[in-house]
Amino acid sequence: MVSIHVVGIGLSGRDGLTTALHTLIDQATALVGSERHLGYFPAYPGERIVLTDFSQGLQTLQDHLAQCPEPLVVVLTSGDPLFFGFGRLLLQTFKPEQLSFHPYLSSVQLAFNRLKVPWQDAEVISVHGRSLTPLIEAWQKGIDKIAILTDPKHTPAAIAQLFLSLNIPIQYEFWVCENLEGENERIQKFNPQQLLDRQFSTLNVVILLRQAHKALATSDPESAPVIGLPDQGFYTFVDRPGLMTKREIRILVLAELQLQKHQVVWDIGSGTGSVAIEIARTVPSSQIYAVEKTELGTQLIHQNCELFSVNNVHIIQGQAPDALHNLPTPHRIFIGGSGGRLNEILNYCETRLTPQGVIVLSLATLENFHIIGNWFNQRNWTLEYLQVQLARSVPVASLTRLNPFNPVMLVKANRNPN
Repeated sequence: MVSIHVVGIGLSGRDGLTTALHTLIDQATALVGSERHLGYFPAYPGERIVLTDFSQGLQTLQDHLAQCPEPLVVVLTSGDPLFFGFGRLLLQTFKPEQLSFHPYLSSVQLAFNRLKVPWQDAEVISVHGRSLTPLIEAWQKGIDKIAILTDPKHTPAAIAQLFLSLNIPIQYEFWVCENLEGENERIQKFNPQQLLDRQFSTLNVVILLRQAHKALATSDPESAPVIGLPDQGFYTFVDRPGLMTKREIRILVLAELQLQKHQVVWDIGSGTGSVAIEIARTVPSSQIYAVEKTELGTQLIHQNCELFSVNNVHIIQGQAPDALHNLPTPHRIFIGGSGGRLNEILNYCETRLTPQGVIVLSLATLENFHIIGNWFNQRNWTLEYLQVQLARSVPVASLTRLNPFNPVMLVKANRNPN
């Protein structure tokens, strides 16, 4: 038998409830909720249980159920009680048959409707007393629409600071929706930099809407760093914004290649062209051949070359090793992707690389690490391994933690003299 009715309520208070729910509350033997929720019903004559401490409040509720001959409890909670709400805790405490739920509009529903944006494809993430990891993962995936339920620690300003610290190569509009349905309702749009020193009502939800790429690096290539271009400066894959060689790894790749002037460099599996562009800007007298099998990838390389005013990168669309046959003899080769043809690519590169040439590979899987170890050892090349496991600092409210990258193995290979 139902003895606990869980009623969702908004900032419109009593006015947002149906007549049936008003009747239910009038008949209740106990009314449970926060001081704000209970304040909507000042004339209620029965027992009031204030939820300041959940454990104590639940114990008081259980005592009431045990002592009252015919208990009828109404629990007031914000929005939809089963949407990151108090309903989950109640289901862990009481049997489902004891409970009945009467949801109101959730803050996320209200926020998206205020923005007039369909939200069936949005990802909803609560950081209310929770880990920030799901939010970071959503950014790394480039999710188009994200709703964030905040708390006094993870405020809109703290979320914006975290986003900026990650240097993710995508951009969002940050919408802060405060006091939805209340007298002081306010909906405002910001870029993340504008949020850093702003304060808002604790009753807020943050909506992130992904934007088309804008050149973040600079419209003036002369003011960009000599090496280590920011990740967010590059055009990247819409559905995989993190699929590029990260800035710190690019810097190490350039060092491992031992670049010199007037060389031919092959960048195999070029992706967005980030490594090729770094090489081209570091040694403008060299000619870099960016080999990429996908049409979208080659378009991104074109866009990024124009963005950074690079004119010594030659873009080759095709699958290696077939796409390598008509290229000039290389002095340096970087292999960032192989499309499952690593042995074939190495076989061909061995026939074309100059005698004092260098091959550098970036490996993310143990299987490819095993392949290259066998291949080079059978041919008596000299190998140097550099295991790279980096982490960038990210703010967590007033604290700082390290957010790790996926481990990468860089392998530098040189021929041994006969």
